Amino acid sequence: MNPSTVESAVAAARALGHPARLRTAAVLRSGELCVCQITEVLKLAPSTVSAHLRELKLAGLTEERKEGRWVHVGLTRNPDLLALVTATLAPLEGDAQLIEDAELVAELRELPVEDLCRLGYEKARIKIESNPVTAR
Repeated sequence: MNPSTVESAVAAARALGHPARLRTAAVLRSGELCVCQITEVLKLAPSTVSAHLRELKLAGLTEERKEGRWVHVGLTRNPDLLALVTATLAPLEGDAQLIEDAELVAELRELPVEDLCRLGYEKARIKIESNPVTAR
């Protein structure tokens, strides 16, 4: 899909028109995340998160990278579509939900993805805190 077409712009706007997808785009500004990290941020069922990620990918707003069994998602490198994401999120700076999401992402980035995906957030956090070698 050519990102300069009206259809592409409409698809991107529609994709960003849902709160879960908008929040996903916002957290991906800090870099790519594993699908399980996104699922933890959104607090939605994995199948629901996958459907939202599919919409973002179909609109050309995200890219995926597979690493073993883990799928990592990042924002597009297409400058036109990235500019649209940036412009959409700009008025939301300071939004309480997006700030909370960013804080959680910072915590999630400290946990091994393997533990987070297999054990879940609470158990992965307990595991790292109980290990004196990896504890903060």
